[in-house]
Parts: sequence; structure tokens; C-alpha cells
Amino acid sequence: MLTDFKLKLFFKRHNFVSKMIVDEILTDMRRPKSENRGMDMSRTWMLPPSKNPENEKVIVIDAGGTNFRSCLVSFDGSGNAEISDFKKSFMPATEKEYSKDEFFSAIADRIEYLKGKAEKIGFCFSYSLDMTPEHDAIPNAFSKEFKARSVLGCPVGKCLKDELEKRGWKVSKISVINDTVGALLAGKVKEKNAGSYIGFILGTGMNAAFVAPEGNIWDEKGQSQIIVCESGKCNSFKLSDFDIDADKRTAIPVQFPLEKCCSGAYLGNTCLSFLKFAANENLFSKKAAENLKKLALLSTIDADNFLNGFDEKLQDKNENPVEKCCFTEKDRKIAFKLLDSAVDRCAHYAASILAANLIATEKGKIEGNSPAKKVCIVCNGTTFYKTHRLKERTEKYLFDYAYKKCGISYKTVCVENDITLGTAVAALI
Repeated sequence: MLTDFKLKLFFKRHNFVSKMIVDEILTDMRRPKSENRGMDMSRTWMLPPSKNPENEKVIVIDAGGTNFRSCLVSFDGSGNAEISDFKKSFMPATEKEYSKDEFFSAIADRIEYLKGKAEKIGFCFSYSLDMTPEHDAIPNAFSKEFKARSVLGCPVGKCLKDELEKRGWKVSKISVINDTVGALLAGKVKEKNAGSYIGFILGTGMNAAFVAPEGNIWDEKGQSQIIVCESGKCNSFKLSDFDIDADKRTAIPVQFPLEKCCSGAYLGNTCLSFLKFAANENLFSKKAAENLKKLALLSTIDADNFLNGFDEKLQDKNENPVEKCCFTEKDRKIAFKLLDSAVDRCAHYAASILAANLIATEKGKIEGNSPAKKVCIVCNGTTFYKTHRLKERTEKYLFDYAYKKCGISYKTVCVENDITLGTAVAALI
């Protein structure tokens, strides 16, 4: 009881709250770009197709925050997809700074084995993009500790096409999307008759995309299309002292404030600030505090492993950095409550993003006893599915807000190979 009271005061002192922030996110989404809106709300000039592609082959590239994947996707005469020639390697420009030429050369090297197998390429580039009517995309900011600043402002589809053609490739089209659009389009393949569609990613990074209705405010003519939010850039909510401290240890401070509260690239770093503040304010034993003050790094995986292994006996210590810092059982309990609070806030924020996107679709609204077509939400990301109790909490908070409070009918689904499938579809739109 006393420990809980101290933690409550500790959180209040540092402006930390775990709650839904739907209104703040909607305010940011609806604010004109000229008024310093955080999120991009980028147009894609795409809508989910009316039916699956047929008798087509597409080379698919998925350049994510951690891994680089490539394969061939073949659609048969009935629209069924087959994935072949799959390869995975590390994502270039994550271990050191790359020049523009080095980056596109590295991509070309990784897909050389697919040369001649298809002329159309779907390129999923999971960063903040300004998309073009020709389905190319221009990066405007990098997160997830990606290191290729000279690629900013470059049309990545054209740059890759130029590099491949120098190597003798025949390329008719490269369509560039990000992972949220890929997830959304995969939802259309799985749930053909849903009321609308949302793609949500919570992995190394965090983002969402939805189908905006006719008359929307994000297109000059109000045309219905897929809108990519860049949710991680939302800046209309209040940061805690822990977030401000953790931000100083990132490669690009200030940018992507909401993503830094939640995504796999940053959650462990934020948890580290929780622990260090608590150590400095005597919430831990003296020896544990000394150990924690010396702790320089904490990954999201390490934080999650500690939470998942909390019920093990204290004497069963392993190589987990948090476990090794704790000196008493009380230390372990305090560390658990701190890290679990960070995950709980992540769940509230993830649910808030989804609820805001559901509201923005203007679909799925239950009117009286009339059944509504459910909005299909495709969720993707290791952080979402594997972090300690994150998925179940996100689903609970979303249900309480979207369904109980707002009366919106929706369905969350997991689609196998969603990004790959959706990226292939995008190349054929």
C-alpha cells in the first residue's frame, strides 16, 4: 500500500499518466498542416481494389526498421497468392550512416537474385513518406534510428529503378508504400466486404493508415483514399519527464514523440528513464539504486523479459540487466510496477490511435438495431503481439472506447504475410 502510494506520487510529480488520448490525436489529425500539425496525414492516391489481382507476378521488397525482406508474389487466375523466393537480411543503414548511392546499391544487391522474374515491383519503405500520384514516395523524416540522411527528399522508387536499370533490369513500375498501407490492403484481401479498413503497426516503429471517406478534409477535393497518419509524430499530448529524458538519448531528438512512448525501438529506453528517476528519488534500496544509476542501456526485449519472468524466484537470477540490478524482492516489485506502467500507457496510446482512426473512417457506426458492416483492422508488429500483456490491454481499452462509448463496430484481424501480400497488391493498383 505504501509502495503504491509512493509510486502514485512519483508518477504525478513527473507528469506521467496512463490514459486514452483520443481527443488529442483527433485534434492533431484535423489540424491544418500550416498550424504545426504533428502527423502528416499523407495522401496515397490509392483505394483498396474491388477484387484480388489475377494472373500477375510481382517482386516485393519490405524495408523495415530492423529487417530487409524480399520475395516473388504470384497471383493465379482465381486471385490466390503464392509467395516464393523469400529472403531476409538486416536492413541497410541501421548500423552506420549510408550515402544515397550506397543505400540504393545495397537494396539492389539484396534483390539481385530476383532479376528477370517480374517487371513490377512493390516497395514497402516503412518510414515517413510524402507519396505521389504516380505511387512513388519521398521520405521526409527518419525514425527507428535509420541512418541515411541523404535519402531524405529523394523519390525512392525512381532512385531504385535507376539503380536497377543500370544493372540491366527491365522494370515497368515500382510502387512505394509504407507498412500500414500494406497491412490495410491485406485486410481487403482477407475481409472483402468490410465496412472500411485500417492498417496498424506497432513493432520497431508505430503508425496507422485508414480509408478516408468522400468529403474528407485531407484531400483538396475530398476524394476518398487511403490516408497514412504518421501517428508517431503526434505532438498534441503532454510528455512526461521520463519521455523528455529518454528523448535525449535518441539519434534524432524531439521528432516522433508518440512513437518514442510506445514502439519497440524506444520503449526500453523510456523504461530506463523510469528506473533511473526512481533510483535517484530513493524508491529502491541503496544497492539497487547504485546499480540502476550505472545502467547505460535497456532494450525493449530486456524490459519485456523482466516483466515476463517476474514470477520466478529472486535467487533464479539470469543475465537480464534489470534483474541483476535488483537487490531485494521489494526492488523487483517496484521495477515491475514501473515497467508495467510504461507498457500499460503504451496500450492506452495504441488503443487511442485505433479509436481515432475508426472515428475518422466514418464507418461501422451502429444505428439503433441496424447491423453495421464492421471496420476491418489489421494489426501487425512484434511489439504489439509479444510485449507483456500489451495486445490484450490494447484490445480492452479499444473495446471500451470505440464500441461501448462510441458505438463503432469493428473487427481486429491478423493476416499471415500481410505486408508482403498488401505490397504486392499495391504494385498492381
